[in-house]
Amino acid sequence: MKVKVIPVLEDNYMYLVIEELTREAVAVDVAVPKRLLEIVGREGVSLTAVLTTHHHWDHARGNPELARLRPGLAVLGADERIFSLTRRLAHGEELRVSARPREGGVGAPGPPALTGPPAPPPQFGAIHVRCLLTPGHTSGHMSYFLWEDDCPDPPALFSGDALLVAGCGSCLEGSAQQMYQSLAELGTLPPETVFCGHEHTLSNLEFAQKVEPCNVHVRAKLSWAKKRDEDDVPTVPSTLGEERLYNPFLRVAEEPVRKFTGKAVPADVLEALCKERARFEQAGEPRQPQARALLALQWGLLSAAPNK
Repeated sequence: MKVKVIPVLEDNYMYLVIEELTREAVAVDVAVPKRLLEIVGREGVSLTAVLTTHHHWDHARGNPELARLRPGLAVLGADERIFSLTRRLAHGEELRVSARPREGGVGAPGPPALTGPPAPPPQFGAIHVRCLLTPGHTSGHMSYFLWEDDCPDPPALFSGDALLVAGCGSCLEGSAQQMYQSLAELGTLPPETVFCGHEHTLSNLEFAQKVEPCNVHVRAKLSWAKKRDEDDVPTVPSTLGEERLYNPFLRVAEEPVRKFTGKAVPADVLEALCKERARFEQAGEPRQPQARALLALQWGLLSAAPNK
């Protein structure tokens, strides 16, 4: 299972997940469809479906154009507000993706399809998808856990804005309790690869250092992230195993984090962290709207109102 990391817009990531034997692929969070299709063509793969984590423009805006360019493409997510949604997914649903059977597999060739309960999944294709509803950032946020049978590559979590490297997305449409439960569920997954929706790692780690100034894992990761930033290299992917060491939003039960917030109940700790993170961001350097506007103009995105 090969994952192509595709930086777009100011700090977003799209992903193309490729099953290397069948040369089939699934896209995650399509914001710039033409850029995605360039890579699909370059890789020589068949795009079977789009998985959208949530409805915000910088994760879903590319769906209508992609659906127009690829008629019949499955566009999947958990929120009816997602552009061009063809089927709404449910928490815990498991899918298998394929456009044709493997050699010796069961099932007849057919058009690209992504199916799940209540109909039984087809017995071909290698990429499995487990759908995990993770409300908090938005009420219909879905994270996707992907793995491949008999594959040495580790499974991958596509967490959108529910979980970022050393942080998480703002709690916009849910409660702190919901966000805590979402992060707690993600934290129970195998300590493998995490692909998130944004490049916010440096500022997240600077905040994490404020929360836990004596955490050596935060210090080491921050040094690493600064070097990546200087070299203009992405900091994704991460791993859940690492995140548990330095991400304060996954460490709400740890004494230093509880002491920083002055709270004891995990959901209250998380709520306090979110408020402190917002103050930290407001006190930092202002964003440069010119850079974002230039990128938006380049990709024809000025007609869409940002909602991150």
